[in-house]
Amino acid sequence: LAADVSDYRALVCVFLFGGLDCHDTVLPIDEASYSSYSQLRESLLASYAAQPGGSSRALANLLPLEPARPSADGRRFALPPELGALHSLFAEGKAAIVGNVGPLLQPTDRNGYLNGTAKLPARLFSHNDQQSTWMSFAPEGAQLGWAGRFGDAAVQSGANTGSIFSQVSLAGNTVFLTGDLVSPYQISASGVPSIRLIDAVEQRFPSAVGGVMRDHFAAANAVTGNLLEQDFIDLSRVSLAANDTLEAALGTGTGLSTAFPASGLGAQLQAVAQTIAVRESLGVRRQVFFVALGGFDTHSAQAAELPGLQQDVGEAIAAFYAATQELGVANAVTTFTAADFGRTLTVNGDGTDHG
Repeated sequence: LAADVSDYRALVCVFLFGGLDCHDTVLPIDEASYSSYSQLRESLLASYAAQPGGSSRALANLLPLEPARPSADGRRFALPPELGALHSLFAEGKAAIVGNVGPLLQPTDRNGYLNGTAKLPARLFSHNDQQSTWMSFAPEGAQLGWAGRFGDAAVQSGANTGSIFSQVSLAGNTVFLTGDLVSPYQISASGVPSIRLIDAVEQRFPSAVGGVMRDHFAAANAVTGNLLEQDFIDLSRVSLAANDTLEAALGTGTGLSTAFPASGLGAQLQAVAQTIAVRESLGVRRQVFFVALGGFDTHSAQAAELPGLQQDVGEAIAAFYAATQELGVANAVTTFTAADFGRTLTVNGDGTDHG
């Protein structure tokens, strides 16, 4: 964590549940590499060729990546056309591809893996365990995530006075955002979670009635010797107060002109942008957000399913980047993707397996 915490910084994790096929996302296009790739994935490429409109994986349809420093060995790579929005960001120097990222414990080669001498992450190829490992460095059952530990440090440094809003999830509860001092504040893509019964009462009856209900549900004046009951009372009080704070902040915030795609991921990232827009009202200078998209466990029908998912990801992230530009925080917000694991380079017909 930087020593100077007077500015604003945020991380946004886009988690791709199921395990993204990196080999079908960043494709080799130099002659030798594409030839080998085509042989290893012959049946999958045939499935792409059979799709309506032809193959999006044909060499002529791929979008070449032109890095500032080309590979010394002549290898070249490309993105599929469905990731055109991200390709444009890459060309502008606003996006990067970071390879070989994951919970590796030590450098491992094929021989070490096969003969059992390599030290490997626990419970490889298990969705739940590898999701948890990516988020917390431990298999399922871990209680603290690395982003949560980051949130703890932000609170201790004084960067966040409103620590409840330092970790925000648009995709449910997650160990990723859980620390000793912070926990994920969950909101939906449609905005602030509504306390529906209280809201309905306050709309139909005098405000005093709503106040009585809030006192009741929050047990504002209750003290009990039962630790579990007291924790529940305190949590209810904090939750109601946080709901009111966020609702008020968003209500006074300036609307975004950036258009987001009409997709689930687009809606999640739009909500993230709207929350960033009111960061000062929430008392936060360091935030981590968690959004997610599922469907990447493509054991079959990969050619029919993956391109649409890739397009959703590319368009949503590009729109979100445009929103950060509009908000003046493009250089302060880093968005990254993560997944359970990659997938095998060899195929099982029209799909791929955990790898």
